[in-house]
Amino acid sequence: MDHKRIVRVASFGACLMASVLAGSTSRAADQALIDAARKEGTLTWYTTLIVDQFVRPAAAAFEKAYGVKVNYVRADHNDVTLRILNEGKAGRMQADLFDGFSQVVTLDREGMVLHWSPDAAKRFPKHLSDPDGRWIAANLYVLTPGFNTDLVSKGTEPRTFEDLLNPKWKGKMAWSSNVSASGSAGFIGTVLTHMGEDKGMDYLKKLAGQNMTGLRVSARQLLDQVIAGEYAIGLQIFNYHPGISAAKGAHVDWIKMEPALAALGVMSITRPAPHENAAKLFLDFLTSPEGQRLFRDADYMPVDPEVPPRDPSIRPDGNTFKAIYMTPNEIDSQVPKWAKVYETFFK
Repeated sequence: MDHKRIVRVASFGACLMASVLAGSTSRAADQALIDAARKEGTLTWYTTLIVDQFVRPAAAAFEKAYGVKVNYVRADHNDVTLRILNEGKAGRMQADLFDGFSQVVTLDREGMVLHWSPDAAKRFPKHLSDPDGRWIAANLYVLTPGFNTDLVSKGTEPRTFEDLLNPKWKGKMAWSSNVSASGSAGFIGTVLTHMGEDKGMDYLKKLAGQNMTGLRVSARQLLDQVIAGEYAIGLQIFNYHPGISAAKGAHVDWIKMEPALAALGVMSITRPAPHENAAKLFLDFLTSPEGQRLFRDADYMPVDPEVPPRDPSIRPDGNTFKAIYMTPNEIDSQVPKWAKVYETFFK
């Protein structure tokens, strides 16, 4: 496997400087597109994002700015994919755009994804958008370990992959067994990419001796079990979640274990989209500086180098915090292979 070809460690700091030098600024959407979207009057968004946290306020902001109504359907990644596949095959597409991780690859194979790029694709770092316009990143998910600060005193938590092999953590760690970048497969892929195939496999064999607990839960649910004290450490949690929970009084923190895995949360327009122009305008809006600030204000991690998250330390900068970035195409092709390694060593 050519890991150098399929992944890269990116620096947000360097990308920010490039954007500044280029004189990148917020711009109004093209008036012709605005007029066409207003004529359509509405759009439907299939989303995996949390409604109260982001979807509802983002829809309200867009409606206020452009007078185009946003209808939304909230579902998990698999349900979003299935709904669009069924609608497309029946010739009755209802969704205009959707978000997620790698399902865009499956839908594009079926000819159900419009190839179109919003303005942000011109100023975002290249790895944040598809060159053929099939998707563009709207937010970022950085996966690291998290720990219960009652069970693990701050300053004693494992800081490196090797630290996880310490006998004192045996039987005290859990991860999601779901076949996804946010599960055990994503952790395994990070190890193999970082260490190489031979050293990585040797490491994973040793990790298997730590009696890892595999749970059929999401990354958020895994962190909740860590907070509840069921496990001292959870691998592959979204590193912005502990901060949200800690602000509400939870005794939890995240670990800056490098390299982390950074998965792109992407958005795409369906083909054929019933309200194509409205969908284009909405996608342009969500990836604009204004839209990226909405992600930030909802405690999601924006991808725009010019819009830092509320806690800048959670976003990899390539210097003080390094990460391996995975595109939808890479997740689609590599995660199933890494899941087989989980089946070999950890079941």
